[in-house]
Amino acid sequence: MSTQTRFLMVCLGNICRSPTAQAVMEKRIADAGLQHHMTVDSAGTAAYHIGKAPDPRSTSAAVRRGYDLSTQRARQVSVDDFHQFDYILAMDNSNLLHLQRMAPDGSADKVSLLLSHVSLGTTDVPDPYYGGDGGFEQVLDLVEQACDALLAVVQSGRRQQVTGER
Repeated sequence: MSTQTRFLMVCLGNICRSPTAQAVMEKRIADAGLQHHMTVDSAGTAAYHIGKAPDPRSTSAAVRRGYDLSTQRARQVSVDDFHQFDYILAMDNSNLLHLQRMAPDGSADKVSLLLSHVSLGTTDVPDPYYGGDGGFEQVLDLVEQACDALLAVVQSGRRQQVTGER
């Protein structure tokens, strides 16, 4: 296992929510000067978009807030990811269940909902794929707050439980 703290952001197709979460967390880490101590990747539970760039609407919304998704390409989460990452963060309950089912023994404590690390009155980052541009802005709003909270927890040396207890 790497000495770096490694985060994996996971949604369904890895073209909207999880690439956005990856870019937000990467920027937060860089802004804190922690890029040599923490890394971020993203993946999808489904194989729909493997090798494709993030959705152009996600990319546009991200650029407007100073995030870069241009180098990302969709991939599917694998069992190996449970050995490589310290935090595996699902964007919604459906993907959380998928990850929990595929998790090898001893790795369940790595899996949680991204929004379980912040109190926002919701547990799911909604999938904006079939909606309008406002959905991509909402994803950014939720993800920014959750990444800030998660980074603060990790920096303080406290590890939250899968349940998100604070």
